[in-house]
Amino acid sequence: MTGKATILSIDQGTTSSRAIVFDAAGKALAMAQTEFAQHYPHDGWVEHDPEEIWSTTLDVCREVSAAGNVDLKTIAAIGITNQRETTIVWERSTGKPVYRAIVWQDRRTAEHCDRLRAAGHEDLVTRKTGL
Repeated sequence: MTGKATILSIDQGTTSSRAIVFDAAGKALAMAQTEFAQHYPHDGWVEHDPEEIWSTTLDVCREVSAAGNVDLKTIAAIGITNQRETTIVWERSTGKPVYRAIVWQDRRTAEHCDRLRAAGHEDLVTRKTGL
């Protein structure tokens, strides 16, 4: 087991969760990736199960730790990327998701966005959100 500092990179993407562990020189020691289900309950809607996002993220982190023979205590930094503006609402008292994640590709609010744009709010939204 390596005792030298490592870096854990987590990419929680639109179709999968992935983790890579690197040594201090930037050499990849191990990589793991797990896809998860896409849900399309209506035309133009795209959703994910938040619990599946979480569990696949934990799983790939465990996999790279084992595959790279990495002691978790050696992780000096964690870099995280995620899937843009996907939204999850959590119940504060339980920590459980209220509903599936609404994925950034979802079009259910397209008409509302069009109305905001037509009303001249596009620059304001871009300044506040970066989108």
